[in-house]
Amino acid sequence: MNLAFRKTIFAFIFHSCLFTLLMIGIQNNSNKNKVNLILDNTIDLPIGFIVGVSFISGSFLGGLMDLKFFNYK
Repeated sequence: MNLAFRKTIFAFIFHSCLFTLLMIGIQNNSNKNKVNLILDNTIDLPIGFIVGVSFISGSFLGGLMDLKFFNYK
């Protein structure tokens, strides 16, 4: 199997497991807040969910980047 394909599959599975654990852990959280977007506000979401999803998505996208992309010669 190609190394890039394996890396992508591993990242997807790992971050899906993190998201599942986030969903299980956030169920009893009562602190809710809205996120102000450019056009509108979101629904009331737990603050931990907003932070957790931001971390997971950033980690997933950062893990997909190849280090050769930043290697200038």
